[in-house]
Amino acid sequence: MNAKMRRNLLLLAACQALGQSANTMMFAATALSVATFLGAREFATLPITVQHIGVMLSVFPTALLMQRRGRKFGFRLGSMMGMVGACLCGAGLVAGSLALMCGGGLVLGYAVANLQMYRFAAVELVPGALRAKAISWVTAGGILAGMIGPGVVRLTYDQLAPIYLATYASMFCVHVLVFTVMSFIEFPPPHVPETIEGPQRGLLEIARQPRFAVSVAAAMVAFGTMSFLMSASPIAIVGCGLPQTEAHWVIFLHVMGMFVPSLFTGNLINRYGVLNMMMAGGAILALAVLPAMSGQGAWNFRFALMLNGVGWNFLFVGATTMLTTAYRPSERGKAQAFNDFLMFGTTASSSFLAAYLLNIYGWFTLNAIALVMVCGALAAVGWLRWQHREEAAA
Repeated sequence: MNAKMRRNLLLLAACQALGQSANTMMFAATALSVATFLGAREFATLPITVQHIGVMLSVFPTALLMQRRGRKFGFRLGSMMGMVGACLCGAGLVAGSLALMCGGGLVLGYAVANLQMYRFAAVELVPGALRAKAISWVTAGGILAGMIGPGVVRLTYDQLAPIYLATYASMFCVHVLVFTVMSFIEFPPPHVPETIEGPQRGLLEIARQPRFAVSVAAAMVAFGTMSFLMSASPIAIVGCGLPQTEAHWVIFLHVMGMFVPSLFTGNLINRYGVLNMMMAGGAILALAVLPAMSGQGAWNFRFALMLNGVGWNFLFVGATTMLTTAYRPSERGKAQAFNDFLMFGTTASSSFLAAYLLNIYGWFTLNAIALVMVCGALAAVGWLRWQHREEAAA
């Protein structure tokens, strides 16, 4: 990897760190602010759910726009939408309007859709042999996000009235920084699909490939279970009598669990194989529910959410790496968008159900549901692994 590639990847990782920190602030602040000031505990995660819906609606337009106009144009537009979304959320908090906060979440969904494309942009900055490492490097930007996001929430949540208003103001500033840093990254020029070698297949034909289908299923479960438990955890923590600052601390540990492993996930994938790492990620996600189901003390939440983050990292980075081998260059826009559409459809459903099910059935049941979802992903990855062994033996 030459100096230019390294510089571009590091700058993209910095944008990942800043953008993900803004998203972490949304998770950490929104449910508690809605539950506290809008008196709608059962709908506390609704703005987050609407954000995921915004991602679903945005993934195809953003992917196709970037294929036509280039990554830099698309990413900077996403940052601008992030600024607008943060302003709307803050205005909704001041006005006591759940609808306005949901509107902010919808607009922020466009920014998050762009954020999720960073991992695919990283692949385009390096030769094919360095794919896993490039994805891992950029994903590792989340380590700083794990420090910045919860840290800013802890510092700002009570600085303005109503509570958490200063947090949304900080989100606006973070998106301004992303817009600025993005200017210094040199992306490859956009391509016209017809000029890239090989014809384009239909989306159904691409999706029917076992590698593509299992990659998408694994990413859906990784993001779905992560969102399901992380969205509900601040409410569950405060509901157990623990302070709001404990919720910030748990989110910090969770985000660190999500991104610290990225320092070595790429090397582990190259050494042990992508399917083995995906199996390990699913196993860790399954183990993460044990401390959550065994008690509701501070350390139960801390261990559970931290392990959940580690499992997410292995399963998600592995799924993304395998996905990039399942489509042709001319197909990347629609293939990547279809993956993220399904993935965020899962997160939208899971984040909405999180607060509702927590309010009715409790934290234990949420983790039991997550365990069932993870077992499904393990079965799919295990089946593909068995298929590959059968083909190798033949």
